[in-house]
Amino acid sequence: MNTKIEATVCDVCGTSGARLIHVTKSYGKEENLLVIENVPVVSCPQCGESYLTAKTLREIERIKRNRTNVAVERPVPVAVFT
Repeated sequence: MNTKIEATVCDVCGTSGARLIHVTKSYGKEENLLVIENVPVVSCPQCGESYLTAKTLREIERIKRNRTNVAVERPVPVAVFT
């Protein structure tokens, strides 16, 4: 998996050096599970916070609303932590 990292300013502490990383996030569970790949997350090594921007949250909501049109079904192995 390629992880693209970009430097930016942290909205929490205001220092430069926060990184924009791309991750995979899951929403829902069981038959309503939706996995979204390549989600941009701001991660700050200075204050330790990680957060989604408003623009990213709007795009996630759009994807969730239109999941039948934009999602591709793939078999995924699932394990339960015991």
